[in-house]
Amino acid sequence: WLVKEGDTVSSGDLLAEIETDKATMEFEAVDEGVIGKILVGEGSEGVKVNTPIAVLLEEGESADDIGEASAPAAEPKAQAPKSDAAPKPEAAPAASAAPAAPKADGERIFASPLARRIAADKGLDLSQISGSGPRGRIVKADVENAQPSAAKPAAKDQPASAPAAAAPAATGPSSSQVIAMYEGREYEEIPLNGMRKTIAARLTEAKQSIPHFYLRRDIRLDALLKFRGQLNKQLEARSVKLSVNDFIIKACALALQSVPAANAVWAGDRVLQLKPSDVAVAVAIEGGLFTPVLKDAEMKSLSALSSEMKDLASRARDRKLAPHEYQGGSFAISNLGMFGIDNFDAVINPPHGAILAVGAGVKKPVVGADGELSVATVMSVTLSVDHRVIDGALGAQLLDAIVQNLENPMVMLA
Repeated sequence: WLVKEGDTVSSGDLLAEIETDKATMEFEAVDEGVIGKILVGEGSEGVKVNTPIAVLLEEGESADDIGEASAPAAEPKAQAPKSDAAPKPEAAPAASAAPAAPKADGERIFASPLARRIAADKGLDLSQISGSGPRGRIVKADVENAQPSAAKPAAKDQPASAPAAAAPAATGPSSSQVIAMYEGREYEEIPLNGMRKTIAARLTEAKQSIPHFYLRRDIRLDALLKFRGQLNKQLEARSVKLSVNDFIIKACALALQSVPAANAVWAGDRVLQLKPSDVAVAVAIEGGLFTPVLKDAEMKSLSALSSEMKDLASRARDRKLAPHEYQGGSFAISNLGMFGIDNFDAVINPPHGAILAVGAGVKKPVVGADGELSVATVMSVTLSVDHRVIDGALGAQLLDAIVQNLENPMVMLA
């Protein structure tokens, strides 16, 4: 927490830092007021989404208006609720990362604690009241001026239904079974953090649910390496140094424009074909990885892509990326060439339609168009493709477009 109970805050003030499985995000106040109560203590782990974390009191409200906002929600009972047992709404948090009481259509209701208490006393339904406060928040005056038609309808009896049993997921040996296998051997237990759990869940799901197929090509890099050297000399004055990966990003972005049907993602019951080339790039960090997305990459210069990629990679390693910076995209690049890996198969990051696995550039003997044998720098790439989104011929066209861009780098400046 960056504030404490009793502190006065304004809209835009930082209240806390919230760490997810992927990043640490700053949480801002959306209104002015006083921190009436902190509901989730500093250092708390496993806080569920939609859990209120604090109560913000507006002008005219006091701690007495908080009511039972901090009380944990009661566990639902197995029996059906009685018609005369409708719960009386109490004050709810106004400064939280979670929604308050839901409207009939599932939307969130924003209301001050005082407004909620008055509405409860009058038996008014907040979902039927329009708010005049910031961002449509319901305040005291709105409740006092509400018409009787906003009164709550009596709750109807609803038959209780047993939750459907989920099918057991296929799993390997339990932790106790694995530990028993290594009894008497020296080892260290490393607990899974949120990121590692997410990676394990998402990639297991990806391999089990996505019908992968793989396309491989070798790319001659000599022309690109020569061109890169020339550009870097000209860019020295601007302190810009292009990497081979910058060219790969640009080549993929342009290829997605050349083969637009392959610029697509799987959306459950349909395919979404994207217009811009939003290219994700895997960045290794301690304990996991991020895939920040370079949006509209086809529109950006090589130097702009290089600068943006360096910034995203730096903040990824510090876990300072915002969710919108690593979500989305239709295509990803995973480059292990700097580790001396010649080739590998990458796992598609859903909902992407494909991912390009990039190996190292190595010297190899090649036969030229004239039949002469020579030595060239060759890079092997593998395109992993989701067959639900992209068929074999379309995937081959996309990969060929990438190869042509990299073997003829001048076209990327056109």
